[in-house]
Amino acid sequence: MEALSNADVLVAEHEVLDVIRTHARTGVSVVQMDADPSSVSPPGTGTPQLTVVDGTSTTAAVPAAARDAAHLVMEAARGGRRVVRAVPGDPGLDTYAAEEMLACAAAGVPFEVVPGVAAAVGVPAYAGVPLRDARGADVRFVDARTASDRCWTEVGASDGTVVVSTTLDAVAAAAGELVSAGRKPDTPLSVTVAGTTTRQRTWSATLGTIAQTLKQAKVLPSPDGGRPVIAVVGERSAAARRDQLSWFESKPLFGWKVLVPRTKEQAASLSDQLRSYGAVPHEVPTIAVEPPRTPQQMERAVKGLVTGRYEWIAFTSVNAVKAVREKFEEYGLDARAFAGIKVAAVGEQTAKALVAFGVKPDLVPSGEQSAAGLLEDWPPYDPVFDPIDRVFLPRADIATETLVAGLIELGWEVDDVTAYRTVRASPPPAETREAIKGGGFDAVLFTSSSTVRNLVGIAGKPHNVTVIACIGPATAKTAEEHGLRVDVMAPEPSVHKLAEALADFGMKRRAAALEAGDAVTRPSERRPGARRRRTTT
Repeated sequence: MEALSNADVLVAEHEVLDVIRTHARTGVSVVQMDADPSSVSPPGTGTPQLTVVDGTSTTAAVPAAARDAAHLVMEAARGGRRVVRAVPGDPGLDTYAAEEMLACAAAGVPFEVVPGVAAAVGVPAYAGVPLRDARGADVRFVDARTASDRCWTEVGASDGTVVVSTTLDAVAAAAGELVSAGRKPDTPLSVTVAGTTTRQRTWSATLGTIAQTLKQAKVLPSPDGGRPVIAVVGERSAAARRDQLSWFESKPLFGWKVLVPRTKEQAASLSDQLRSYGAVPHEVPTIAVEPPRTPQQMERAVKGLVTGRYEWIAFTSVNAVKAVREKFEEYGLDARAFAGIKVAAVGEQTAKALVAFGVKPDLVPSGEQSAAGLLEDWPPYDPVFDPIDRVFLPRADIATETLVAGLIELGWEVDDVTAYRTVRASPPPAETREAIKGGGFDAVLFTSSSTVRNLVGIAGKPHNVTVIACIGPATAKTAEEHGLRVDVMAPEPSVHKLAEALADFGMKRRAAALEAGDAVTRPSERRPGARRRRTTT
């Protein structure tokens, strides 16, 4: 993880890009070795592409002279950049990693090797298929592409577990070799494609039925038949108990592409939570934050905090906390400047931002996390107990007057200060816009009415198969006004409760499919013209 997060350049095949995109820092250059995954090509025959992983960049072709992975690594390293060459599984078992390391050594380019988990071991673990049980057993590993007749004979004569590395369209042939060598046709077998990724899929069968199983699943015949797979064979491999041990593919949002209309900074913890449910979050900023056009009012208010002008300061967003914190740092101040001032916060994320700043809020709404909810708990001004009657309210330029009017009604004087401006963000890349409108996303999380309006404005309306999840009634109403049907609503206005509600929706959807004897599919896999059933949680 440390190597990935510190890298300036990452060179990898498409199979490991999920890991790279999760752990790479913003702005890192990623060289994608886009060789055809259905064939094994020698070094230099792929078509690498240079991609900047920041969610908004474009992809540019790498010149033909730089198409060899070792050459790309060495050129970047000679330029003083920190390079990571990521391979599927363990580098010691990768087909060409040794050749690339030898090339670096010959050129005098220093390198280090970070061991990984071999696919033949890691993939069964993610598929819920242990290779041994308490009784123990031999475990043998076979590469079907290079296995000799003698190898098949020895493995077939054994009663141990066999882990076969092969391709999807060659699984049946490998099963036939084992049966011919003496294995019983009813020996349990599991086959996993795209193992350890959110595209993983596993089928359980026997040596004698695997061909029919793959045909019934409509994965063969297929142009993707050359995709690598890991097959596990053996009575002790627990393939027959996989329905109890499948921990990865049974996650409630497994493989779902979830659109999160927030900045990466705002969406970090939410995206981590979605990943824990098996989803693939895609962050699309819908709002850009800019400084106020006239900063003098904000400067006076911050100075007033230090001179004792205010009894209260109320933060209604993370951006307000950030704006005040930046002014503090500009003036050489820190959290100690809040001494003697009562602090209010709306929303769990706002409260967390304050705690990170070193300030514990004195007041957070006990009910609805909104201006109205804050007013429900805000004390009226009492000249006996409150020596100062003024409240500092740093907010966005488009904030409503609900909070100001309510505080005045409670007897407080309010300095309503524009701390930042919100403007509509730039449109996302064309492929993201097309995925939004074309049903490429399985779900979208709306955390405010503005995210609904701005997403529709910059990217278009989500497709009717996309599950719409809203943080509360006001956001849901805005979504419906834009022609969207709301499927999921958070039980309380919290982004984490919203993610939990979506996961619960996904779990119920999965359970219903299994109970009906249907295959578990993602919403985006439904027919474009299919009507979506309304289910509000």
